[in-house]
Amino acid sequence: MTDVPAPLVLLDLDGTLTDSAPGILSSVAHAYRALGLPVPDPATLRSFVGPPITVSFLAHGVAPERLTEAVAAYRAAFTAEGMFDNALYPGILEAIARLRAAGCTLAVATSKPEVYARPICERFGITALVDGVYGAPLDHVPSTKATVIAHALAELGPDRVPGPARTVMVGDREHDVLGAAEHGIDCLGVTWGYAQPGELLGAGAVDLVDDVASLAQAVLARVHAPESRPV
Repeated sequence: MTDVPAPLVLLDLDGTLTDSAPGILSSVAHAYRALGLPVPDPATLRSFVGPPITVSFLAHGVAPERLTEAVAAYRAAFTAEGMFDNALYPGILEAIARLRAAGCTLAVATSKPEVYARPICERFGITALVDGVYGAPLDHVPSTKATVIAHALAELGPDRVPGPARTVMVGDREHDVLGAAEHGIDCLGVTWGYAQPGELLGAGAVDLVDDVASLAQAVLARVHAPESRPV
């Protein structure tokens, strides 16, 4: 008899596990100043948290021919000090530990380059509680949340990937919802992150979680109820 893989929980990083806005926004502002461009207003800067940085730069005034320059300026500031200008949301480690104790396979799946995601997860104690940390490539290799999820699923392997009915993505932006949907995976949206009002449900999130204390219960209810969605 073949063992059925444990439920799989894919966890976004920025805005879901950590409040990373301060370091990201200061690094983005540095990039605009380095290029001699106006720094976007605070609401626009906040929208940079979550999506791939290249997508955000192109959407907010950086010409395609200057994208490489913008990314280099951003990464210089981010690696110098912005990466760890960051903090866990209170109760996040306890929520992850509860999911682990319940037998779930856990993986961080973030649009942040993996070379940054791994030391951040190590610094904040996330790595020891999950089965893998997966992110985007560096440089200008095209990447979306869907390709990050594909990378995570491939690296985990079939023995640890139970299929869409017992897999859930947890994230705070529409990119998490849409990327998961490309793999037939439901997404629980968390409201303590960086989404605009209505963004998550508008993108198709199956439910919203309003506080960290409710996260583990909401996830377990989803992955242990395969009848809630067609297989």
